[in-house]
Amino acid sequence: MNKFLDRLCSLISGLALFAIMVLTFFDVSGRKLLDHSITGSLELTELFMVVVIFGALPLVSRKGEHVVFDSLDSFWPASFVKFQKALVNLLCSLALLALGWLMISTGIDFASFGETTAQLKISKAPFIMGMGFMCALAGIVHLILVFQPLSADEESEGGVL
Repeated sequence: MNKFLDRLCSLISGLALFAIMVLTFFDVSGRKLLDHSITGSLELTELFMVVVIFGALPLVSRKGEHVVFDSLDSFWPASFVKFQKALVNLLCSLALLALGWLMISTGIDFASFGETTAQLKISKAPFIMGMGFMCALAGIVHLILVFQPLSADEESEGGVL
């Protein structure tokens, strides 16, 4: 399952990042060489950035690559550090699942209202629902992490007993 999640998130984020790169190349080239930029390139870049960020969120959560303040972990007993990490993962899970639900319901509302981007008239609903789905997936990842034992590195970090 981890391999599938890694590949899925990497593929989604990687393709969106590649699309940003190609779009930016042609937009800048067109502006410099032909004195004409691509219509709606800013909108497209913004939408692709949403895909990059939220596509990578479950992967970042699974690998524990968020910004972490752990300066005090070496002063606490390993049992406290384990409890703390489980509690943080539980809170992150609840927040991400709630945010995912909210975004999916907002996406459904946007779809029913026909909400679109200003210039290119691209429907916002699939992007917002995708954000919600990826938040919910990251929430599930954090929920699974609540029950994961600490790795050997994490065990050795905590505890000055």
